[in-house]
Amino acid sequence: MQKHFKKFAKTALILVYLVIIAGAVVRMTGSGMGCPDWPKCFGYYIPPTDEAVLEWQENRAFEKGQVIIYEESLKIAKSNFTTTKNFNNANWEDYTKHDYAIFNVWHTWIEYINRLLGALAGLATLVLAIASLWFWKKNKVIPILSWLVVFGMGFQAWLGATVVYSVLEPVKITLHMMMALIIVAMLLYIIFKASKSRKNRKNSNLLIKLLGVAIILTLIQIVLGTQVRQFVDHQIDLHGEQAKNLWLQKPELQFYIHRSFSVLVVLLNLYIAFLIHKSNLGYKKINWVLILLLSEIISGITMYYMNFPFGSQTIHLVMASLLFGAQFYLVLEAINAKRSVKTL
Repeated sequence: MQKHFKKFAKTALILVYLVIIAGAVVRMTGSGMGCPDWPKCFGYYIPPTDEAVLEWQENRAFEKGQVIIYEESLKIAKSNFTTTKNFNNANWEDYTKHDYAIFNVWHTWIEYINRLLGALAGLATLVLAIASLWFWKKNKVIPILSWLVVFGMGFQAWLGATVVYSVLEPVKITLHMMMALIIVAMLLYIIFKASKSRKNRKNSNLLIKLLGVAIILTLIQIVLGTQVRQFVDHQIDLHGEQAKNLWLQKPELQFYIHRSFSVLVVLLNLYIAFLIHKSNLGYKKINWVLILLLSEIISGITMYYMNFPFGSQTIHLVMASLLFGAQFYLVLEAINAKRSVKTL
C-alpha cells in the first residue's frame, strides 16, 4: 500500500485542482445557482435536461423531495403522491433557503459536473486517508494530515452549500476558494513527506523568508482578485453579458490595488529566481513559478484590454491556484534543506 500511496496523493491533488477549474468555469459562466438546492439538484441526484420535468402536471407521480418551479418559486414534494386535476398546495412545501427559482439547462449541468468532480475528489481523499494508516508507525504526520484533508473536504462541501444558500455571497465564495488552497497545501505536504528520494539543495535563510513573503503576497492577490471579480459580476448585472467593454469602464479602488500589487509580486519572484540561479541553490521549480506568473500577467492584460475573451477569467484563476501550489512546494523544499543542514 505504501508503494502506491504517492500515486493516491497525486491523484487526489489532480482531482482537487480539477474541482478548482470546474469552480472557475462555474463562476465564468454564471452557473453557480444552476442547482439551487444541495446536495441534490432540483431534488434529483441526476439533474433534469428539460424544464418540463420541473413543471407541475396533472396525473403525474412525484417522489418525496422532488422539486418543481411553480409561480416563480421552488416547491418540494412532501411525500410520494400522484397529482390530480388541480394543484394541491398541501402536497408541497416552500423551499426556504432562498427565493431563486430559475432553470437553465447549461447552468444546471455545469454546476452538476462541478459537484460531481467534488464528490470524486472527496472519494479520492478518503482512499488516501485509508492508505495513509500504513504510515502510522513510520510517520504519524502523514495519516494525521491525510484525515485532516478528508475533514477539510467535508468542510469544503458544507461551504459550497452555504454559497448556494446565500445565492453566491462574495465573502463565502472567497472563503470557499481559500479552503480549496488549504486542501492543496495539505496534499502537497503529504506528497513531499511521502517522497523517499529528495535532491540535495543548498540552504538559504534569506530564500526561505523571501518565499514566505512571496506566497503571502500571492494569497493577498487572490483575495483582491475575488473582490475585483465581485465588482465585475455587479457590472454584468448592470450592463449585461454582451457589454463587456463596460465591465471595467469605471473600476473601483480594489482593481487598481490588485493591478499595482501584481508588479510587486512579479519583482519579488524575479529576485527570488535571480538569487536561486546566481547562488546555484538548485530549486528548479522556480522556473514553473515564473511561467505561471507570465500566464497570470498575460491573462490579466487580455481581460482588461481585450474585454474578457472567453476562458480568460478561468485561466487567470486557475493559474493563480497553480502558482500558489508551486510556491508552497518551493517553501517545503527550502525548509527541508535547512533541516538537512542542521542534522549534518
